[in-house]
Amino acid sequence: MRLEDIEPVHALEVAIFPTPWSLNSYMFELEQNAASHQWVVESRPGGQIAAYVVCWLLGGDELHIANIAVAPAYRRHGLGRRLLAHALAAGAALGAESAALEVRASNLAAQQLYAEFGFEVAAVRKGYYQDNHEDAWLMHLPSLGAFLAQQAGQNSV
Repeated sequence: MRLEDIEPVHALEVAIFPTPWSLNSYMFELEQNAASHQWVVESRPGGQIAAYVVCWLLGGDELHIANIAVAPAYRRHGLGRRLLAHALAAGAALGAESAALEVRASNLAAQQLYAEFGFEVAAVRKGYYQDNHEDAWLMHLPSLGAFLAQQAGQNSV
């Protein structure tokens, strides 16, 4: 993510989420948070932002997926899958050994995607979301190394 991506990412965030991150939050992630790593997918080179992810490297060994989204017009085309795979591989390259994220209890499509990557429900955060007090599932991927080995095996076939 670059500075010029922040406004379009924020606009997409506002369009997708009931409690979006602020523009200042994205500025902080990009310019001040040393633990933060962010990536965007453009619809074409120089095109509109189709997807984005913000991750935090916590304690040096856990990658926390803080925010990931795909624009509605680009869903069901594999962008979320590719972006998540990229973030996990990049996290492993940065030294992360595991990954975690929160997902709405009602977001079955996202839960299915995360499960396909090996994430498992580790806990429930009751009333986590401020907009409607919906529960969040804390999902954990215990071994990025095992994930990468699985990905390498699938790519070699």
